[in-house]
Amino acid sequence: METNGGVIRPTPQQARAALADTEQIHASTTALSATPWPLWFTTALTLYIAAIPQVYGGLVAASEWLLPKVAWAVVMVVMTAAYLALFAVAATTWKKKTGVALRLNVLPKRATVPMAVGLPALLVGSPIAFRATGEPVWLFAASAVGAAVSIAFHLTFVRLHRKNS
Repeated sequence: METNGGVIRPTPQQARAALADTEQIHASTTALSATPWPLWFTTALTLYIAAIPQVYGGLVAASEWLLPKVAWAVVMVVMTAAYLALFAVAATTWKKKTGVALRLNVLPKRATVPMAVGLPALLVGSPIAFRATGEPVWLFAASAVGAAVSIAFHLTFVRLHRKNS
């Protein structure tokens, strides 16, 4: 470093290195904000997604299916409340851990848009198909596909995070 009347000025090489460090910190922050959920929340989310078709199927069934409709409604409310509470805990924990709020706008649209459209269609369409046909295979197939999509989505963002880190 050079001194000029008491003022310390970095050399051009030091200034470039500092700028490169700033870019690396910016890239790191972006990668952190795209990091997947913690494993415990991913597991809870996958179980929630897998349960929705059966519970919703029980609600829309032409007649009582396995449980009374009131019981299915209670299960749906309790399940959704538990999911929302876990979501709040995961978001708070994430912000405390990284200092960055959870943001979906940094995730690639080529992955989020198909999931945002396809998963609800799958989870709502299968109970409708079940009501129309009376065949519970629609519900179980939707559960399996929904769980697989949830796990694949998580693994995609694990890979994205590793690539950006």
